[in-house]
Amino acid sequence: MTRVRVGTARTRLVLLRGNSASGKSSVAAGLRDRFGRGLALVGQDNLRRIVLRERDRPGAANIGLIDTVARYALDAGYHVVLEGILHADRYGDMLARLRTDHRGPTHAYYLHVPWEETLARHATKPIAHEVGERELRAWYRELDLLPGGAETVIGAASSLTETVDRIMRDTGLDGIPALEP
Repeated sequence: MTRVRVGTARTRLVLLRGNSASGKSSVAAGLRDRFGRGLALVGQDNLRRIVLRERDRPGAANIGLIDTVARYALDAGYHVVLEGILHADRYGDMLARLRTDHRGPTHAYYLHVPWEETLARHATKPIAHEVGERELRAWYRELDLLPGGAETVIGAASSLTETVDRIMRDTGLDGIPALEP
């Protein structure tokens, strides 16, 4: 099978993974706000729940859609922040192929929040009345890391600002100009 390379040597791919309520969406939004135009947000929840209205299960259609959208944005010259729970057993193969195929730097982060903190944070979310502790417990996986040490773990003690600052520095996005409006 011939692999199709995506993006350019200049494009950045940032993977943000972690359990529900770990701060992935807030960090992704913070990165986009800090960077400006030219950074695409590819969110698992948006593509899976909103676009496809699909449950998270092995082999589901959203896995291919997430891959396709990320690849399209990279090929169009956008930096990509791909964020979601993205359980390693369901999404790991797709993420490994995307990382391998990307021509530019790829950085992966796992936002680790212990169960008790996850539960407390979830209670403040708008979907707290729709998703209870039982569902949250079924999704929660302690340190569900990708194989091979591919991710940098960022703990709950890191503030939103500290996390965004770190990722901007690590990825080099802090030194790349945004697209003109």
